[in-house]
Amino acid sequence: MTSKDPLLQPYQLKHLTLKNRIMTTSHEPAYPEDGMPKERYRAYHEARAKAGVALTMTAGSATVSKDSPPVFNNILAYKDEVVPWLKQVTDSCHEHGTAVMIQLTHLGRRTGWAKGDWLPVVSPSHRREASHRAFPKKMEDWDIDRIIRDYADAAERMKAAGMDGIELQAYGHLMDQFWSPLTNTLDGSYGGDLENRMRFSLDVLSAIRKRVGDEFIVGVRYTADEMVAGGISRDEGIDISRRLKDTGQVDFLNVIRGRIDTDPALTDVIPVMGMKNSPHLDFAAAVREATGFPTFHAAKIPDVATARYAIAEGKLDMIGMTRAHMADPHIVKKIIEGREDDIRPCVGATYCLDRIYQAGDAFCIHNAATGRELSMPHDIPKAEKSRKVVIVGAGPGGLEAARVAAERGHEVVVFEAQSDPGGQVRLTAQSPRRHEMISIIDWRMAQCAAHDVEFRFNTWAEAEDILAENPDVVIIATGGLPDTEVLKTGNDLVVSAWDIIAGDVKPTGKVLLFDDAGDHAAMQAAEIIAESGAELEIMTPDRSFAPEVMAMNLVPYMRAMQQKDVTFTVTYRLEDVVREDGRLKARVGSDYLGGEWGELAKERIVDQVVINHGIIPMDEIYFDLKPHSTNLGEVNHDDLIAGRVQQEMNNPQGKFQLFRIGDAVSSRNTHAAIYDALRLVKDL
Repeated sequence: MTSKDPLLQPYQLKHLTLKNRIMTTSHEPAYPEDGMPKERYRAYHEARAKAGVALTMTAGSATVSKDSPPVFNNILAYKDEVVPWLKQVTDSCHEHGTAVMIQLTHLGRRTGWAKGDWLPVVSPSHRREASHRAFPKKMEDWDIDRIIRDYADAAERMKAAGMDGIELQAYGHLMDQFWSPLTNTLDGSYGGDLENRMRFSLDVLSAIRKRVGDEFIVGVRYTADEMVAGGISRDEGIDISRRLKDTGQVDFLNVIRGRIDTDPALTDVIPVMGMKNSPHLDFAAAVREATGFPTFHAAKIPDVATARYAIAEGKLDMIGMTRAHMADPHIVKKIIEGREDDIRPCVGATYCLDRIYQAGDAFCIHNAATGRELSMPHDIPKAEKSRKVVIVGAGPGGLEAARVAAERGHEVVVFEAQSDPGGQVRLTAQSPRRHEMISIIDWRMAQCAAHDVEFRFNTWAEAEDILAENPDVVIIATGGLPDTEVLKTGNDLVVSAWDIIAGDVKPTGKVLLFDDAGDHAAMQAAEIIAESGAELEIMTPDRSFAPEVMAMNLVPYMRAMQQKDVTFTVTYRLEDVVREDGRLKARVGSDYLGGEWGELAKERIVDQVVINHGIIPMDEIYFDLKPHSTNLGEVNHDDLIAGRVQQEMNNPQGKFQLFRIGDAVSSRNTHAAIYDALRLVKDL
């Protein structure tokens, strides 16, 4: 029977029939090897194709020229050797009826000269981009000519790879740098009025069409409103949209709103947790209405209901759900099967993007199989034999262990000391802006309920309680408690960031927050302190603060705290605290001067000192159970990494295998706890 769901209707783009209205927009998860999309890359896209997505847009910012070196691990589209690798990606997705395209770009000034072949960065002006810091060479005529050829060469390679089309990137990158009056100071035919500023892009389109013909699909992803004084305005953006359509050389428009030259600007284009969902949807709809042209769009559209609304109301022709597909590659399959409630939600944590901007690879904060498709399953296989698995702790790691064990067919019992599940995630979610994090817990609880996991809340498990269960496997996921024992003297006078977040301690007077963990706990506590009206100084011994929070997630914290005139102090270390005249005297030192610091040590007179220094594992029950286990708690790392069953037998008299995961091992993060659980339990 044919579905009437708007999202499941086919869409005809030129000669290409897209089987539904859901796509993943161009993005680079930084999985290439030596600039090539090899097996890991193929497996990532194939997983989403296999589950039914209509169009997968590969390779955000695949670079067309040698003087456009990737800022992270992007595909090198200027190399001929990319063709067979991309053909493997394309063929594997085509086998599942999914169309495949790729985004091509020249980064212009949005890169660095001390990368790749150390060539000068080029742009239509000498103006530096704040994010990537390079001062560009102002382009000459021969630069323009060769880069146009590079675009055409790259497009020809993509057609040879069997791709269904390409998308040209025109926001923040070289094309947009020509368009925007803020970044184009050229004289002559490529500078000045809009017609001249668009000439480079139109020349590129003409050169590409000469190589690939009229049938090959070519689209443009671009900003139609830079939302900054002196930049491309909304009206000019609509004009650009019409001009692109009128060339007759463009087949679709993929519209965004904003700019990406600073961290705050980028975060407004790709909103993170706590920011408004689908903030630019109506703007994209206005472009579609003004042009009557195929219009695609993506910007924090994490849920099926919003996506369905966008298509049903004619706001868009194709809806991008990119981060949502990192959280759950099976979105389309679950819609088709009537299992929307089973979709693992994207919580907007943007751990994926923040990692790539720090030269890492993209991982979803709570789907540890994403990006690891070659070794981790999205679908959990059944075990050959059912076993009894007892888990202590119902935080994200413990719940993931319970979910995976139950899906394997094991009998699962979970002990939890608190009245509710969630652990540190539940604490995190108490802050309104990070409330979406609770979906990490809610989804797992629903999955556990569907598989008859038994929970025993309000139960402080002792070793004898676990032994009484006669388990085959015990997993300790007890997490930890804040470590505030960091001072030479005065540890009894401080409180933890957790105390502030939980509301157990109220901010008062003048507050010094010392953070040398650099994670969300400090920033959440700081935001609460600042909002309370207290005077706040955040101090870190590092050369920058909150490095574990990373760029895009830091933006909302900074916006909140800069409005409250918070003081940020880097490269200083809190040494000790003493009580003096009813207040606290904090002595501050420096790692940089070391023993020379001496009499130069600084002091702060404050009313409250807050410490954020990670956590200490709550591991007593683990060590109590260790003598009773067959493996004495040992994990064979080679087997763990290779995906083999743990078979260590160090104590033949033992009664069960014993493991611990997450912060019960050491202070890390939510993703690490969930990954610990998945890769251990998938083989139990």
